[in-house]
Amino acid sequence: MISIYSRREESAKKFAEDYGCTHWTTNMEEAIAHPDVDIVCISLPNNLHEAAVLLCCKHKKAVMTTKPLGRNAEEAKRMLLAVEEAGIFNGYLEDLVYTPKFIKAHQSVREGALGRILWAKSRETHPGPHSEWFWDIEQAGGGCILDLGCHCVEITRSYIGKDIKPVEVMCWADTQVKPIDAEDHAIGLVKYENGAIGQFEVSWTFRGGLDLRDEVMGSEGTIWINSFLRTGFDMFTTGKGGDYIAEKAESNTGWLFPVGDELNELGYNHMFMDMFNAIEKGVPPKETFYDGYVVNAILDAAYRSAKTKLWEPVKLDIWRGKTGLTKESHLVEYDADHYLVKEEMTHYGAKKLILKNKQTGKITEQIIE
Repeated sequence: MISIYSRREESAKKFAEDYGCTHWTTNMEEAIAHPDVDIVCISLPNNLHEAAVLLCCKHKKAVMTTKPLGRNAEEAKRMLLAVEEAGIFNGYLEDLVYTPKFIKAHQSVREGALGRILWAKSRETHPGPHSEWFWDIEQAGGGCILDLGCHCVEITRSYIGKDIKPVEVMCWADTQVKPIDAEDHAIGLVKYENGAIGQFEVSWTFRGGLDLRDEVMGSEGTIWINSFLRTGFDMFTTGKGGDYIAEKAESNTGWLFPVGDELNELGYNHMFMDMFNAIEKGVPPKETFYDGYVVNAILDAAYRSAKTKLWEPVKLDIWRGKTGLTKESHLVEYDADHYLVKEEMTHYGAKKLILKNKQTGKITEQIIE
């Protein structure tokens, strides 16, 4: 599917009549080149992203594309360089970093509520995608790692800091259930230059609907987010009068967990608002093709690791963040002679301190009444 947007209502209606703006047209270039087109939204199979992007570059049309940007980092890099050389607006449609819960959690992280971020984990699992091309490794470029891992990687790197360089990946992947050539289940760790760890859990084999969860752990706090299966909206039904319940729900009977405002909860409203506001202001959106390229590079390392069973380096030919970082110090000084290991309040009302001597390394405790 390729969607065409125009600021001019009558032109948009005319274009829709001529081309069917939410359906595939056999003349993609003619649709993109139409003088009334302001921006092209690409939601084609992954193997067609590059061709559509290059046509947008040729005709100087603003473009945004669904995730992942490419089937691999090389494709993504070509698209990134092409849009930048053409000087056109480019947006990476990663909806899950626009969900209301993520936006609030990310704000808290940026304001320092969790202190130094040590570990960020994201999980997306469900019974598998809707369309047939996802299951074809040639068209899709991979399985659940590429389809779902792109969400999880961008979520976790956003919490850790998108300017912090990912350096290596350890990944396990397998085809456990589905009769396909790609992986249907995977778990990965992404190590960042400052010592933080990102973790993703993805599966097309999970039964029970769409499971979206994030966890963020810092030196001063923790955030847990459950975005879909536990929404605070529980319903039991025999199925009478029931049809669509929620994205990728497997049943319309029994105990169900509907979502009050699905489009909003999945981030679409905030995502497109950011894209269109950025276009109007002439500034980049929060998520650009550069972000899609970095994600593709991380996922490439995950695929290599799944084969070698080793930590694999993230190969980034283009890096625009911080460089030369080292693992941040974890030592908290208590006084001139000691580091603080832990401080706690006992059940009998006294404060207990666990301390480490800087010189001897000896661990001691003090009780403060």
